[in-house]
Amino acid sequence: MDVTEILQFADQLILNETGKRLDDLQKTVITGVYDGKTYETIADEYHRSESRVRSVGRKLWQILSESLGEDVNKHNFCWTIERVINSQLVNIINGNIHYCHNNKESSENAEQGIKNQLYHDLTLAPQIINFHNRETELQTLSSWILNQNAHLISILGLSGIGKTTLVKRFIDLHQQKFDAIVWRSLKFPQSLELLLDDLLKHHKLDSLPTINDKLKQLFDLLTNKKCLIILDDLHNIFIPSQFAGKYQPEYQDYQTLFKMIIEIQHQSHVILISQEQCPEMECLDEELYPIKSLELSGIENIDILKNTGLKNEDIWFKLIKLYEGNLLYLKSISILIHKNYDNQVADFLAENTLHITNQMQSHFQETFHHLSPQEQQIVLEISKFETLISREELRQSLNLSSVDFNNGLQSLQQRYLITKIKEDKILFKLSPVFQEYVRNSLLT
Repeated sequence: MDVTEILQFADQLILNETGKRLDDLQKTVITGVYDGKTYETIADEYHRSESRVRSVGRKLWQILSESLGEDVNKHNFCWTIERVINSQLVNIINGNIHYCHNNKESSENAEQGIKNQLYHDLTLAPQIINFHNRETELQTLSSWILNQNAHLISILGLSGIGKTTLVKRFIDLHQQKFDAIVWRSLKFPQSLELLLDDLLKHHKLDSLPTINDKLKQLFDLLTNKKCLIILDDLHNIFIPSQFAGKYQPEYQDYQTLFKMIIEIQHQSHVILISQEQCPEMECLDEELYPIKSLELSGIENIDILKNTGLKNEDIWFKLIKLYEGNLLYLKSISILIHKNYDNQVADFLAENTLHITNQMQSHFQETFHHLSPQEQQIVLEISKFETLISREELRQSLNLSSVDFNNGLQSLQQRYLITKIKEDKILFKLSPVFQEYVRNSLLT
């Protein structure tokens, strides 16, 4: 397909959307992009300002995105137009776009052809039964991927907070917008090379003896197709008993992959789901890089207790607040209330005790032993305080160097166990349910 056909098709799309045909500068931008030129080069060759060329380009991609119902940008424009035309859903006759919906058989065949081109491997993705009160976060995630073209996204928070559910809900709503979707869990992590073999196994490729060859092939795919890769349970590739975000030596190559995802131009997206932040996602200004981080807190909505069999609905919100809106905690405590209190939430709350179930104790024990020795000292000390505490007060009560203290405090925030509160001065608090576990199981 040559640039004349692409111009012809784009012209008709713009006409249908705006009532106006492509002007000379718009044609110049499309021709330059087709030839692989930068905005700066296009501006120099046609004696226009670079800012003007960029502005025209942005407006073009926006109109075309609205017309086609998918994200169009400078990097995927030509490939997207060729794919749409070649899908056989459209024909260009005498300069006009003809959609093949009048011929039912042709339309069905074309749609089936598109489905056959898609590759969605969601075998390890969870099935979503209920999705509550995450519309704002869902809208944010959708905007980052579909509108802002963020390449690397972290979904972060405590275990049981709803990270995986949020991502799966996004996929359920938008999976047809991606040529390939692959969901992989790192609960039992594998080397980057094995992961690359896994990601590339469904493509007819030449022999790729080195990891560099495999990375190059992966980025060829990420550039030529609109892919979405989800890596769940990312925290399992970090070293236990050290500060958050330190890679185990055998998984250090993942750091290279994430840096490449950020630095190399492509049209695809990688979502990392984790209980702790990886260092590549730490930056002061996300606007400078194609990265985004979404930190999830608990859900404060009584709908999350629907269909649990619990009684006394008027005080469900108190139970939800007590357990921080964490679905993992609430599921465990709901089972306990069902077995020991005959579903009577009022009877359970009347005891005025933040009960830690056996399941929660096992979870928190694993969490505590995963911390570095410095973090464990900070957790044990801060759990003694009934109120919020300043950094200075906490520092004075610990026998840690300034470096170890600050690194430990930062690491605990990266694990979402300690929260920073901004009032007249900066204060810190430990997750209340985790604090109760520490007091009852580690300080007695």
